[in-house]
Amino acid sequence: MLKTIQIGLFALLGAAAMPGHAACPPAPMHPTPEMMQSAVRNAGDHGYLWRVSKDGRTSYLYGTIHVGKPEWIFPGPTVMEALRATDTMALEFDMMDPKMQESMKNAMTELHGNPLPAALAQRMRTEAKSLCVPYDTLAEFPPEMQIAVLSVTASRLEGLDATFAVDGVLTGIGHAAGKNMVSLETPASQIKALVMKTPEETAEFVAGSLDELEDSRARKVLRRLAAAWANSDYAELDHYEDWCDCLRTEIERKIMKRLLDERNPAMAERVDALHQSGRQVFVAVGSMHMFGPVGLPALMEKRGYRVERVDFKASQAHQEKPAEPAQPGK
Repeated sequence: MLKTIQIGLFALLGAAAMPGHAACPPAPMHPTPEMMQSAVRNAGDHGYLWRVSKDGRTSYLYGTIHVGKPEWIFPGPTVMEALRATDTMALEFDMMDPKMQESMKNAMTELHGNPLPAALAQRMRTEAKSLCVPYDTLAEFPPEMQIAVLSVTASRLEGLDATFAVDGVLTGIGHAAGKNMVSLETPASQIKALVMKTPEETAEFVAGSLDELEDSRARKVLRRLAAAWANSDYAELDHYEDWCDCLRTEIERKIMKRLLDERNPAMAERVDALHQSGRQVFVAVGSMHMFGPVGLPALMEKRGYRVERVDFKASQAHQEKPAEPAQPGK
């Protein structure tokens, strides 16, 4: 249930894995200097990029994924060119901002979740044990947050890790370059979007999510989502609802609406205000915020922007095309 959306909220948490058990997902990786050098040297364009123009200025919308592989960690040449052309970076929230760090700390201490029925709570414990996550590290979180941790821990079985998400690198680049850094949301607002309003909704959400973890459906969808991101496959994400198997029930449709449809207009309004103030903005948020009739590109188009998808292959071919030799007499 909403298996891919949960990943977008994992930045709020840290997942613990117990090493040494053959069935455990690989422990979180720590990039070596050699790994980082190779990633910089071989960086390619991944993800989804749109150019949005209005009033003689151009901003960019970039769809990220919040888990990744070492070879994806650094942005490629086309994304870097867009970064250099902008003066402002807008993120879901800036994890390097002390105010956001304090906001996260407060949000985590103020969490109040709905209780689970005993049988469902036991299933959660069993799934945590199967993924080698000490349940004591999760127990203080609402059940929805526990599911988010388990979902991303399971992603390591697919060779994906939050350590290698491009979001953190983009944040570091923005700060190092002295860009105006903007948080479009807060940790508290993201948590509010995820936590269900009633115990019945929480139980249905958790039961569906555990079903998908237990039979590996969540991993299969994440694998396909990550492959689409790595290949910048716009068509695959355009038709996400056709293959995600994530809108079967009323609660699934309700949560999808809360996590995407109801958040996107506020993001678009903030981006529009930044652009209208004279800024050229590089927006980097989860890819799921970019597609569909209430995705950011569609919302910006409704606000009068010219919106163009960036074709990475065409851009790369243009960058690599050798300069034509000068003609005699010219």
